[in-house]
Amino acid sequence: MRLLPANTVFPETATAASAARAAMVTIRDVAKESGFSSTTVSIVLNNAPLARYIPATTKKRIERAAQKLGYRPNQFARSLRSKRSHTVGVMVFDMTDPYCTLVLRGIENTLYQASYLPILTDVHNERSRFERYLEMLLDRRIEALIVLANWLFVDINLLADLEKSSIPTAMIGCELKTDSISSIIVDNEVGGYLALEHLYSLGHRKIAIIRGPKALTDSSPRWRGIRNCARSCKLELDSNLIKELPESRDPVSSFEAGQKLTEELIRQKRSFTAVLAFDDMSAFGAIRALNKAGIRVPEHCSVMGFDDVATSALYSPALSTVRQPMESMGAASVGIVLDGINAVLEKREVGAIHRKVTPELVVRESTRSLS
Repeated sequence: MRLLPANTVFPETATAASAARAAMVTIRDVAKESGFSSTTVSIVLNNAPLARYIPATTKKRIERAAQKLGYRPNQFARSLRSKRSHTVGVMVFDMTDPYCTLVLRGIENTLYQASYLPILTDVHNERSRFERYLEMLLDRRIEALIVLANWLFVDINLLADLEKSSIPTAMIGCELKTDSISSIIVDNEVGGYLALEHLYSLGHRKIAIIRGPKALTDSSPRWRGIRNCARSCKLELDSNLIKELPESRDPVSSFEAGQKLTEELIRQKRSFTAVLAFDDMSAFGAIRALNKAGIRVPEHCSVMGFDDVATSALYSPALSTVRQPMESMGAASVGIVLDGINAVLEKREVGAIHRKVTPELVVRESTRSLS
């Protein structure tokens, strides 16, 4: 085995060391190197209003000295002076929920482009953790807050605390009737309609339905869309083929419940040619149950999901679903809170925005027409 010299420095170590040294260089060091006063150096490097009165040659000497020493401005000190942090708090109720992935990507990308830093917290579906993280984020002087909510948030009476904080706030996935907290949701009623309409157009009439849990705010409008479509198509829904997901804090449980409920449907020996699941995870569970029973998807039974999580296109068979524009919803939430930040800086009033986005039917391999 070849031994490296004791003084060997790895590239990543060197980079970290350089950054550390740069962070230690002060205005006084640059002043000493350039030969100008600390006040002049500070005005130039901070591009203060008085900088326009300083000769170009002086600016160049100061900038060259700063570059030579590897000077980097102290962002924390700047934020203390300007009373701005350029940070946005992002609260997620469960990081393991596949629904969150694309939403967070939309949030992160848009904040990056706007030069804002996200502070991400996962509250693990716990009220106490939500309260503590909210307190910590406010203590760190975030300029805005984005909350990726779920059904549990309905039971958390903390809206008053958010409203008192006077920082722009947007909620994703939960519609709020308030004048101070914005919200972005998908049009679940339209989505439910699209899902059943797709199966009906393929010739399916005996359709099993896995409804969402009652406590989840998405469940009621999605079910309303399904019933509206059935009424429009003059399709009678068989109550014996309708099951409901139980309430759970674990996103993986939707898969397990989808499998269990589909197994119950199979045991009933009441024929059905399609399963309309509440979400993609329960649809995956339904496919698992059907496969175990020797019922091939889509040859013997079609399966329809909702959400279009990242794994839907990779599943076997690839899942037909109703897509929530999750990345766009994340990006839109950032746009709303950044407008709110600008309104605060400009000392103008801005009301809450409640946006409902349109879902999209995505047809893949898990649904097919009846032969």
